[in-house]
Amino acid sequence: MNYEQYLDEVTTLITENYGAKDEVAIAMVMRAQADDFFSRHDEDESICTLERAGSDARTVFKNYK
Repeated sequence: MNYEQYLDEVTTLITENYGAKDEVAIAMVMRAQADDFFSRHDEDESICTLERAGSDARTVFKNYK
């Protein structure tokens, strides 16, 4: 998946797995993105996998809630 799809997947997983509202999940992902949390993903889309999205969703929720 491409970078934008990956960010959408992470956002969706935060809403589905942690019960966050869409707006809250989007804000968390945007803050993580602003902190360069996803910079490697933008440079190397091969790491944009579903497995990695689950792990990143967990990390983003923990650190940006």
